[in-house]
Amino acid sequence: MRYHQTLRYLYTQLPMFHRVGAAAYKADLKNTIAICELLHHPENKFKSIHVAGTNGKGSTSHMLAAILQTAGYKTGLYTSPHLKDFRERIRINGHMIPENAVTDFVEQHRIAFENIQPSFFEWTVGLAFDYFAKEEVDIAVIETGLGGRLDSTNVITPLLSVITNIGLDHMNLLGDTLEKIAKEKAGIIKNNIPVVIGEKQPEVETIFREKAKEANAKISFADEQLHSKKVSKQEKKFLSLNIFNHDELIFENLELDLTGNYQQKNILTVIQSILLLRKSGMKISDDHVFTALKNVKAITGLTGRWQTLSQKPLTICDVGHNKDGIKYVVEQIAQTPHRHLHFVFGTVSDKDVSGILELLPKEATYYFCKADIPRSMPADELKILAENFSLKGNSFPSVKVALQDAQSKAQEDDLIFVGGSTFVVAEVV
Repeated sequence: MRYHQTLRYLYTQLPMFHRVGAAAYKADLKNTIAICELLHHPENKFKSIHVAGTNGKGSTSHMLAAILQTAGYKTGLYTSPHLKDFRERIRINGHMIPENAVTDFVEQHRIAFENIQPSFFEWTVGLAFDYFAKEEVDIAVIETGLGGRLDSTNVITPLLSVITNIGLDHMNLLGDTLEKIAKEKAGIIKNNIPVVIGEKQPEVETIFREKAKEANAKISFADEQLHSKKVSKQEKKFLSLNIFNHDELIFENLELDLTGNYQQKNILTVIQSILLLRKSGMKISDDHVFTALKNVKAITGLTGRWQTLSQKPLTICDVGHNKDGIKYVVEQIAQTPHRHLHFVFGTVSDKDVSGILELLPKEATYYFCKADIPRSMPADELKILAENFSLKGNSFPSVKVALQDAQSKAQEDDLIFVGGSTFVVAEVV
């Protein structure tokens, strides 16, 4: 098979969560364990860091990978979903897995895997682990897909476990309370492996502490030990921060090329993780941290995080897609100077759509659209629902047409924002 034929096989023959939703979710590790056995346990052949959480795990994973790579480690990075190219999910030192590596893997294992009947995500985890093992990476940053306890990635024994935060997302699969979701995410905590929790949340703190105690895992809450202060600068290209360990300034004027305000939380998770990795013997200097965080996008290829698409009118996109993520987006929109807001908005049907809509600014003009995946909510249906929250605008047949209409109507000093779903953003970056 050629590469495009291989992808067609993976997309059409296997249940794929980001396209069809819950039907693709396998709530056990049996298939992944069978795949790992078939591949002679690649998950045991490289060191790793395991990252879970409701929001921020993608940014956190990319920042950690950038720092490790800058420090001279051959670094694997496994994330999901992809925006443009399937190969974005599997990188080494920022470079996507080659097309022929994907094709060769599928051709070699297709018959055996079909006997196992894995999901798309399980196939992809097997491919990533096999690739990292064969390429002999020094370390890999592995982002979970959904949850943690039963996530396909949860067959690794990492150097460090990281959980960014807990929010209400994928409630039909993980549970309808923060406590239930936290128990799933806490499933990545392993015996005698330290764990960093990004945010100390009263509703779930005890769950993490009890799980860590049961596993004899040293636990630390990043925002309990560290805090940041924003450094005011004329230059808006970077988010500039001073990072304190209690009262001690440990990173002065740390510049991050991911400028979303929500990154102030993620950066504490990253720095706390680096402090622990240093204790484990990894050689990571302050200079490595400064250099990496100023160049995360260039080093890792990360896109879609408060990303400027064009100027005049200023056009920004962000992949925030649940209530917590949208809350930060709306706050930053309010802090961004503009005359009028044009909001290109789409979402998927299995989210708390009403909960998201009630957070959106009412004074904006909306361009409701549907990303090109089956899970997306139809634009006309979204428009009707949005009217219940006094959000006014028109529906459009595609993201591209919606953005074009916004660009034709916006004045130079207006702001166009594109978001609501990772899959909407994928069509504009």
